Amino acid sequence: MYRSTIAGILRVGALVIALSGITGAAFAQQPTPSAGQIQLGRDIVVASGATRAFDGVVPSILQQALNLFTQQNPDLQKDLTASIQSIAPEFEKRRVEIVDIVATVYAQRFAEAELKEILAFYRSTVGKKFVGELPTVLEQSFIKTQEWGGKLSEQVVTRVRAEMKKKGHTI
Repeated sequence: MYRSTIAGILRVGALVIALSGITGAAFAQQPTPSAGQIQLGRDIVVASGATRAFDGVVPSILQQALNLFTQQNPDLQKDLTASIQSIAPEFEKRRVEIVDIVATVYAQRFAEAELKEILAFYRSTVGKKFVGELPTVLEQSFIKTQEWGGKLSEQVVTRVRAEMKKKGHTI
């Protein structure tokens, strides 16, 4: 259970990282990328393993819709669930649109030569290892930073109490 929660958080985090440039790109005037640049962007998204981050997006949106309609009318939960399940394949096919969105952002931010270098990295032995190890690195980093944050929080509380005691307060 804990591991699946971590995996879900990591997928969402990876999606946020992958899509983080979209907001800025939407507001900034960007040059129109060539078809070749966009294709290189697609290749990078695939080679980088970023598509794994998109796996939960459509199911999450469908689940949100189900929750919304179920809250409005709990008596319809069974029919709503069946409806969501019946339309899920139609919307799951649209997941590829995310790849195109991210590919376009890459194409707008990098020159064709740079895109080729990035792709070469991801296709290299070390790039493939990076992609393979990244989920574990992120998971372990998340766990270790949570532990660190917990210890730091305890130390802060201890120090604040000590400082307040100097001022005559016991908290």
